[in-house]
Amino acid sequence: MCLIALDYRPDSPAWLRLLANRDECFARPTASLGAWTEDPDIIGGRDLVAGGSWLALHRRGRFAAITNVRDTALASPSDGPSRGHLVPKALNADDLLAWLEDLVNGEAWSYAGFNLLVGDRSGLWHLHRGRDALKLNRLPAGLYGLSNAGLNTPWPKLKLARQGLAESLSTSTWPQSALAVMHQQQLDINDQALPDTGVGLAVERQLAPPFITGETYGTRATTWLEWRQNGNLEINERRFGPNAQHLGETHLSLSKECWYAPHQA
Repeated sequence: MCLIALDYRPDSPAWLRLLANRDECFARPTASLGAWTEDPDIIGGRDLVAGGSWLALHRRGRFAAITNVRDTALASPSDGPSRGHLVPKALNADDLLAWLEDLVNGEAWSYAGFNLLVGDRSGLWHLHRGRDALKLNRLPAGLYGLSNAGLNTPWPKLKLARQGLAESLSTSTWPQSALAVMHQQQLDINDQALPDTGVGLAVERQLAPPFITGETYGTRATTWLEWRQNGNLEINERRFGPNAQHLGETHLSLSKECWYAPHQA
C-alpha cells in the first residue's frame, strides 16, 4: 500500500473502517482479493512475485497492512526479504506482541523501510522502520493516515485522505465520499507543499495525488472495509490498469461465523 486512512474505534459498533490505495508497476503479477489457496484463513490480495501482501485479514479477527518508506537516504539490504511477507507473518503470529517486539529489537533491519499496521478489536500497533530507528507504538482509538513516511506525516494526499474519511463518517456518506477523495487524480498545490524524499521534483509531482495515473506505474487497487463489533465484515477491492482503466471489482461479505478464536497452547 501507498496510502491508508483508517478510523479505529474498538468500543464502537464499527471498530474499523479503512480505505487504502496500492500503487505498483502494472506488469507485476497480482492475485485479486480472496482467500489464499494454501492458507485459506487469510483473505486479501497477493503479490505473485514474492508471495506477500499489502493488506489482508485473518479469520482470527486480525488485519494487517503495509506501506513502503520512500527515502533515498535510507539504507536497505540488497538481499533482504520482501516487506510484503510481514503481512501474513503478522496475521499468523500466535503471540503478536512478542513477534512485533522481535522486529523492533532488530529483526526489522533486514527489511527495506516500511510501516506496518496490525490489529484487532483488542489493540492496534504501528511499527515504523525508518532511516535511523525502529519504532513500535500501540495506538489509541482515533483516525489515522499513513503513506510513505511516518504515521500522520502531513503530506498533502495523506491530509486529504484523512479529511475525506472524517467527513464521510460525520456526514453519513461512508464510503462513497471517502472513495471519491481516494480516487482524486490531481492536487491543486504548489511545489513547496510537496515532500522531498530524494526522488526529484518531477516524480514528487507524479506521486502527489491520492490516485496515481501512468502507463507503467500507478494505483492498481483501492480497498475499503468495515468491520463491526458483531463480527460482520464488508471488504471491497476495485482494480485498475494503466491510465486508471477500470479492471474489475470484488466484494466480500463475511458474517461472524467466519471468524474464530485461535487455540491457545
